[in-house]
Amino acid sequence: MPRIAAPTNAAQREQTQRKILNAFGELLFTHGLPGLTMTDVAKTAGVGRTAVYNYFADLEQLLVAYALDETGRFVSELRTKLEGLDNPVDRLSLYVRAQLEDLTRRHLPPGPAMSSVLSSDSFAKLGVHVGELNHLLADILRDGMDQGFLPASDVEGLVQLIHGSLTASASRGRSTTPDEDRVAAAVRFIQAGVGAAFDADGNPVTIS
Repeated sequence: MPRIAAPTNAAQREQTQRKILNAFGELLFTHGLPGLTMTDVAKTAGVGRTAVYNYFADLEQLLVAYALDETGRFVSELRTKLEGLDNPVDRLSLYVRAQLEDLTRRHLPPGPAMSSVLSSDSFAKLGVHVGELNHLLADILRDGMDQGFLPASDVEGLVQLIHGSLTASASRGRSTTPDEDRVAAAVRFIQAGVGAAFDADGNPVTIS
């Protein structure tokens, strides 16, 4: 008799879907998106090719599901971490570090590349979580300006510039752990770019 891997059919389906998503993420990291096939995903997940199609109609649907799953979990965890900090400059530092770690770990294609491989409808589905990240960062910057830690500036413009810098700074090598010197340099660059100031001990100070 076949081995029962989960107590219920629903749990079994969830377990199989998770294996497929994890396998897809692993292949994105080791091989990248170009040339990736559903057969590759099935082999890596240890399931039949038909099983993959039972969950995802094609590679585009799988890519969207993976991106939404990963980004959703990341946003939830990031919100929790940010709630533990009061100073907006410290929150900005945490945001930058978390983003670089996530971009390095997941190796999802950056926004422009995603838009080139997805239909307009599929790409629009990703906009929900992207919008959440934009709002998170915008709120941090506005708090910094309102509390006098950052000079007044175009918040939406800064959000786009910061996210562009993060994408460019993320490690695209074979490591899932970002280089600390690279991360620290990115944090300093972005803090300086938005006008943050610090005392001799490295603590954020108000500028107005």
